[in-house]
Amino acid sequence: MRSLAADAVKGGKIHLNGKRVKPARHIKAHDILHIHKAETEFTIKVLIISDKRQPVKAARFLYEETAESLALREKQREARQYMADSGLSPRKRPDKRQRRRIIRFKGI
Repeated sequence: MRSLAADAVKGGKIHLNGKRVKPARHIKAHDILHIHKAETEFTIKVLIISDKRQPVKAARFLYEETAESLALREKQREARQYMADSGLSPRKRPDKRQRRRIIRFKGI
C-alpha cells in the first residue's frame, strides 16, 4: 500500500494543503489532503498522527472527510448513476465489423 501511495503522490494525485508534494513529505495534525482517485475527489483533514501503524478500524479515527467533500462525492455518484441509467453507454462491446468502422472513422 505504501508504494501505491507513493506512486499517487508522484503522479500528482495527492495535494497537501493545496500544494503538490513529494512522497517523503511528512504530514502533521490539521493538514488538509486533496486526493484524486479515478473519477472521485476527496478532501480529508488529518486529526491526529499516530506513532505506530494501526488496523483500519483504529486508523479511521485519525482523519475525517470534510462535509463539502462528502457532498461533492455524492453529487458525482448521482451523476455517474444518471449517465449509466440514461443508456448512453453501449449495452455490449462492439463486434469486429463495428470496431473496424470505429477505427476507420477515427482515422487511426
